[in-house]
Amino acid sequence: MGHQFPLRSARGLGLQLTFANRSRQGADGFDLTFAPQLRINREQQLSIENLINSRLRAIAVVILVWAVIYLPALGSIAIKGEEGRRILPAVRMLETGNYIVPQVGSNPYYRKPPLVNWLVAASFKLFGVRNEWTARLPSALSVLAVAIAFVTVARASLGPRGSIIAAMIWLTNIGIIEKGRLIEIEALYVSLCGLAIILWLSFFLQKKSPWLIWLPASVFLGLGLLAKGPLHLIFFYGIVIAVLAYWKDWRVLVHPAHFVGLVVMVGIAAAWAIPFLRSTTSHVAIDKWSGQYTGRLKGIDFKFSDWIQNIPRGLIYFLPWVLLFPFARFSRLHEHSEQRLARALSWGIAVPVLALNLVPGAIPRYSMPAIVAASWLLGMICAGNAFQWPRGWMKDERVWARVMAAFVVLGLVIGAIGYPVTAIVLKNRQQVKTAAAEINALVPTNETLYAVNPDYQPVFFYVKSPVQYVSHVKNLPPNVRYFLVRNKNETEALIARDWAPLRARPIARVRDYSKREMVLFKVAPADED
Repeated sequence: MGHQFPLRSARGLGLQLTFANRSRQGADGFDLTFAPQLRINREQQLSIENLINSRLRAIAVVILVWAVIYLPALGSIAIKGEEGRRILPAVRMLETGNYIVPQVGSNPYYRKPPLVNWLVAASFKLFGVRNEWTARLPSALSVLAVAIAFVTVARASLGPRGSIIAAMIWLTNIGIIEKGRLIEIEALYVSLCGLAIILWLSFFLQKKSPWLIWLPASVFLGLGLLAKGPLHLIFFYGIVIAVLAYWKDWRVLVHPAHFVGLVVMVGIAAAWAIPFLRSTTSHVAIDKWSGQYTGRLKGIDFKFSDWIQNIPRGLIYFLPWVLLFPFARFSRLHEHSEQRLARALSWGIAVPVLALNLVPGAIPRYSMPAIVAASWLLGMICAGNAFQWPRGWMKDERVWARVMAAFVVLGLVIGAIGYPVTAIVLKNRQQVKTAAAEINALVPTNETLYAVNPDYQPVFFYVKSPVQYVSHVKNLPPNVRYFLVRNKNETEALIARDWAPLRARPIARVRDYSKREMVLFKVAPADED
């Protein structure tokens, strides 16, 4: 028994040595077989993290630049131009609950679809405040959406550098800065067209499914129909046809996904148009819509001096970046596919712009949807440093980077300094606010102000009293105390006897944004001051 214990110990020691040797061999085998895979997985994880971080940094830069340019003094300048036609129908929608038929004054507004009015109404509802800032915010946000699309959706096609440059070009050109700080249709309309172009072009170049190429773009095209009508389709299909021609891939155009996309696009517009036509006199609405386009084609009020300047004025919208195009050389792009795309985009931009501006009734801002494709093209050129100095000029390639930086800084200065300074200068020179102040001083806030067939009057946005619209003086209610008429209706108001023994007398004359005179009446006893 005493000899058996050492034997068992020796046998056990041998087994331990054998197990240890095999364990070391297994460990060596594991290192040889699996360690490289672990390193690869770790490298992939790091690259994904870097990709996410770099994309988030790009988005952060875009948001910062956008905020510096588009938010300062956004609500400090009174509404002007066509802004009232976007704001006043939104106010009426909130008051009446009728979101189908836009109204300006007492009349239905047939000339434009209501998407911009809906967005303004939504902004007022969301923030609980009706002012210039909340009215204009949808325009600024639509501009931001395109910039973010450049650095996210288009990043795989343009590359990290090209996509951020394209976003900066989009944010800092004169046309988009101007329109993006106003609640006019152009900022929204151009942005929707731009999103459709970015989605289609990005997914096509990335060789995605035709369904992904067409359907997301069709949603924004449909929303574009609700913003202004079908004009943006000229610019969208200009790019599509040019790219497909250079790629010789016409199968994409006749794929079922394209036709389904057309149905989606038309369906989005029809979801509003059908109830609208049922709620109004349909033939009047159709006449108004058709007149919008036939009037431009026929050249009603055509002026040769204005028409011949359409293209130069259209190019001004893309300042200062348009100044770089004469120095661009597609042959200096590194990849043949980039050169091909640059030529396709050039034709896709130039042909619609030229064709549209040759129409007798066209105006320069109609060309603005081309800015998105131009930003993509120039972003690609800048990223590839595809510029060439003219002979005899200095040839320091770093100058181009300095020029681009200067253009971005110029945009930042315009937004961060230019607009606030302008707001200070114009503070006491804004006709609309001046007219509203005169009315507010005479009409108590607890009295209803009736506006007789006022047409388009932005001044009502600033009037503190409730405003009710009527079509004629004879439609004023018996208990009316204050009403406003245009100058041509003054005599009718003076001779009206509907309130006897009270009578209506003028108490103020104010001028609207277009310098037309309006007369404020008060209905009171004859001996009341």
